[in-house]
Amino acid sequence: MAKKSKIARNEQRKIVVERYAEQRLALKKALVDPNSTDAQREEARLGLQKLPRNASPVRLRNRDSIDGRSRGVLAKFGVSRIRFRDMAHRGELPGITKSSW
Repeated sequence: MAKKSKIARNEQRKIVVERYAEQRLALKKALVDPNSTDAQREEARLGLQKLPRNASPVRLRNRDSIDGRSRGVLAKFGVSRIRFRDMAHRGELPGITKSSW
């Protein structure tokens, strides 16, 4: 199990990313827009720099939804490889069967 502080920090980051998502998107569009002037691009770049670091989605970490494990997380299911295996063995994941050939 991951430390509760690490899990809480990641949850707080999710909130910050969601709060600034539209503002970040607008600034990013201004940066890549071929019709914007150099001054507008500079203003957009400075605006991006003024946003909090945690507003960037890159700083989020995929974690196991049950125990917070950060490594070996299967994004499609939201659980770690270990928990996925246990849940599949118990039949808690519909449509998942152990392969055999």
